[in-house]
Amino acid sequence: MLQRTAGIVLRTLKYKDGYLIADVYTEMCGRASFQVPVPRSRKSLVKSVLFQPLALVELEADFRSSTSIYKVKEVKSLHPFVSLPYDPRKSAIAFFLAEFLYRAVREEAQNGPLFAYLHHSIVWLDECTSGFANFHLVFLMRLSRFLGLYPNLDEYQEGFYFDMQAACFTPLRPFTHTHFLSPAEAARLPLLLRMNYETMHLFALNREERMRCLLLMNDYYRLHLPGFPELKSLEVLRELFD
Repeated sequence: MLQRTAGIVLRTLKYKDGYLIADVYTEMCGRASFQVPVPRSRKSLVKSVLFQPLALVELEADFRSSTSIYKVKEVKSLHPFVSLPYDPRKSAIAFFLAEFLYRAVREEAQNGPLFAYLHHSIVWLDECTSGFANFHLVFLMRLSRFLGLYPNLDEYQEGFYFDMQAACFTPLRPFTHTHFLSPAEAARLPLLLRMNYETMHLFALNREERMRCLLLMNDYYRLHLPGFPELKSLEVLRELFD
């Protein structure tokens, strides 16, 4: 049955001769995989160049319950990028976040609020002109709300630790594992979690602080999402944003 849906491209792989397999987070049915023909002429209704990391597309595909990979008939861009593929810093962020979402968002069901959040975030990054060095940190912190991993900030009191494994603040240092934040780092967590895209440029983080935050968030997700691997694209961000 042919149906249309908006989607966000997470990953593509070559498949046989003349095809790609695209993993896409869709508005209609959550995470889904599509068989995409590589165009052989300019008149083709499917252009593989549209399937870059975090591309916003509208797909017409044959959704059949008998298969897990849907065949694409037509695709068009929902938001032609202004800067995302052309700015090296933005494209590195997009590459990292696409890999992160591919590993973290596995739900094969409609989730309108999550799709709207992802769509808004990608458009914001593409259209902003400056002050986006903390974008990936804010993105990952706010993504945790949709995955049920957002810490309860009301529990925080001065001098508390943050137990990453239990996802809670605690007055006592965890002794059964080493996945926790010291009181000094835990004290910064409520402030960081209140950052948003409009205010994040006010938070002056140097490269080491930003990378520390990113690594801690990556570890946090790995603790709570079974099978979450080490991300290859994480290294790309180490050299960004002095």
